[in-house]
Amino acid sequence: MSLVEKNKKLEEIIRDMGKILIAFSGGVDSTFLVAKSKEILGDQVLAVTASSETFPQREFQAAVTLANQLGVSHQSVQIEELTNENFVRNNPDRCFHCKSGLYHTLIDIAKKLGYPYICDGSNMDDMGDYRPGLKATRSLGIRSPLQEANLFKKEIRMLSKEMGLPTWNKPSFACLSSRIPYGTRITQSKINQLDEAENFLLQLGFHQIRVRHHEKIARLEVLPQDMEKVLQYRETIDQNLKKLGFSYVTLDLCGYRAGSMNEVLRGAVKNEH
Repeated sequence: MSLVEKNKKLEEIIRDMGKILIAFSGGVDSTFLVAKSKEILGDQVLAVTASSETFPQREFQAAVTLANQLGVSHQSVQIEELTNENFVRNNPDRCFHCKSGLYHTLIDIAKKLGYPYICDGSNMDDMGDYRPGLKATRSLGIRSPLQEANLFKKEIRMLSKEMGLPTWNKPSFACLSSRIPYGTRITQSKINQLDEAENFLLQLGFHQIRVRHHEKIARLEVLPQDMEKVLQYRETIDQNLKKLGFSYVTLDLCGYRAGSMNEVLRGAVKNEH
């Protein structure tokens, strides 16, 4: 199926739903879905952004600003993930509990306001990694139009660029809890450390970065072409991250890759999604 055909299929899917609520993070995928839905359904679209302890304030504010720019109806909700023991204990099914909490909140909003469909921005690339959050999506009847149209991330970026969306080349992002190894409890202090560390690196001009939290060790993942830049700034990076409470600062020689914390999971566990 060509990209033109996939885009047409997506438009048909959206048009058939008629009125939808979209989980909106301000990332590449959900922004494209919101913009496309707004184009087709007009004011029959509601974008909802969740504010939580693990979602950086910079990302939340960017989503709010973007919703205003798109001219779509928008609401924000507060999700308190750190009160959920199933989330805090950080087992491999952490994302299932996170998504379940979010989608139950969205279901309540949808019922109250009369939205028959709730959608998320999952795409075909999400089928290839360990994604327990997809179980929550499927079990609660949340639709994923981008997957239904067989769209991959690269294609979504291309279509976003054609639409003039500022997010077409935005780096991928995942909640800060994904930086903490499975089996290690998630705490507010660890989340704060990660948030401040990544904010600092972003200010230095890095874009696609992750700081992985291994207790006293901060493991930096950057794009291979940015490794030399890390070495150029190694002293200031080392000093600033140690001020945040890390004893050691390391650079992962494999570079940035999405879902690197899943590499420790056995195949049998990863296939349960």
